[in-house]
Amino acid sequence: MKAGSGPAARTLVEVDGRELSLSNLTKVMYPEVGFAKAEVIDYYRRIAPVMVPHLAGRPITLKRYPDGVDGPSFFEKNCPSHRPDWFRTVEIESSGRRSGRNTPERIGYCLVESAAHLVWTANMAALELHPGLQTADDLGCPTWVVFDLDPGAPADELTCAEVALLIRTTLEALDLASWVKTSGSKGLQLYVPLNTGGVGFDDTRDFALALGQLLERTHPDLVTTNMGKEHRPGRVFVDWSQNAFSKTTIAVYSLRARPRPMASTPLVWSEVEAALEAGDPGMLRFDAGQVLERVAVGGDHFAALLSTRQTLPALA
Repeated sequence: MKAGSGPAARTLVEVDGRELSLSNLTKVMYPEVGFAKAEVIDYYRRIAPVMVPHLAGRPITLKRYPDGVDGPSFFEKNCPSHRPDWFRTVEIESSGRRSGRNTPERIGYCLVESAAHLVWTANMAALELHPGLQTADDLGCPTWVVFDLDPGAPADELTCAEVALLIRTTLEALDLASWVKTSGSKGLQLYVPLNTGGVGFDDTRDFALALGQLLERTHPDLVTTNMGKEHRPGRVFVDWSQNAFSKTTIAVYSLRARPRPMASTPLVWSEVEAALEAGDPGMLRFDAGQVLERVAVGGDHFAALLSTRQTLPALA
C-alpha cells in the first residue's frame, strides 16, 4: 500500500491483482458511530467472497452518498465513465426517453465481478448496491421471485417475520423452497430461486401477486398488496411489483444508509422463528461487523440461491 499526504491524498492498493487509487479514506460516512470510508471499503473487500457471486452478471444500480448518510444521495444507473478499463458493463434499453429525442435511452449498467469491483464502487461512496433480478446472459428472464415485505408502522420486523413464515408455508405446499434476508432497513425480503430459464417477469410478478392476495384474503388485518399508503398502517405490504424488468432489490450483504452501517443479511428460518418467539426485532438487525462475524462462522446462508432450480406452478 502506498499512501500520499495532504487533503487530496490518495492511497494505492492492490486488490485481485488490480491497482486501485483510493481517496478520502478518513471521511466519516456514518456520523452517529464514526464509521469512515476506509471502514466501508474494508467491509466490502472482506465480504466480497460471499457477496460477489450474488452480483456477478447482474446489472447494478449504485446508490451513492458522497458526503455520508446524512448528506444528499443519488442513484446512478449508468456506470461512471471514468471507471477502469477492466470494468465491464451491460447495455439495457430504458423505457424512458432522452430529453428532446424520440429514441429510448440506452444505459450501461456496471457489472460487479470481483473484490476489486466492490472496492472501486465503495471508493465512489456507493454505500448501497441494487442488482436487477436478471443476468446479462438473459435479460428477459428473472432468476428468482422476490417478496419484498414492507411494514407500515406500528408494524415492524416481527410483523414481517410473521408474514414471511406464512409465505414460506404456502410455498412449501407448492413444493417451493425459499430463503429470507433482512433488508437492512425496516423489512424482510423472501426469495424463491428459479434458475431454470423460460420464465418471464410477467410470470414472476403474477405469481407474487396471486400469493400475496391469497394471504390478504386470509389475513386481512396483517397483509396488504395495495400500494396505497392508506392501506399500510399496522400491516405488511407484500410488494409484488418488485418483480419487474426495470426494478432492483437491495443486494444481499449490501450496506444501507441508516444511522449505523446496517447490512442486508441472510437469515436461516430458525432465526426468524426465534425472533418472533422472543418478541425481539433486534434479533433481525445486523451491522457490518456482525455480518462479517456471521459469515466467518456460518458461511453464506444464501449460497443455495445460486444453484437451486425450481419451477413455478401454473396459476389457475
